[in-house]
Amino acid sequence: MVATDGVDRTVTRYETHVEEGTVYVGAPDGPLEIGPLDVALDAVGGPSWTIRYTDAERERHPTMDTSDEGLTVDVVDMMHSMTFGERFVETMAAHPTEAPESDDLSPRMGLFVGKLLENLENGVE
Repeated sequence: MVATDGVDRTVTRYETHVEEGTVYVGAPDGPLEIGPLDVALDAVGGPSWTIRYTDAERERHPTMDTSDEGLTVDVVDMMHSMTFGERFVETMAAHPTEAPESDDLSPRMGLFVGKLLENLENGVE
């Protein structure tokens, strides 16, 4: 999109894909490796996610539509629906892919899983 001041304001979004058991996110220089799919799935509790609402959420948001409670979502399908802006992709690229001895997730995978959990909990907008 080009604004009236002549500046291109196009926002590039990079898609997520899984290939041969590895999660990748698109990047300006080609696919950015995030890490093994099984590590991401283990981090979120498995290949499926069941939507649930706590009593506290219901009380805080009494008009919230909770008709999707109990619906089970395929986590890999959710990954495929995720896109990222260039800044977030650059941030992931700057983080290592090797997990420290004291952790199961690499810093890059940790960022990705954090966004995945956010999308599983809140939906993709």
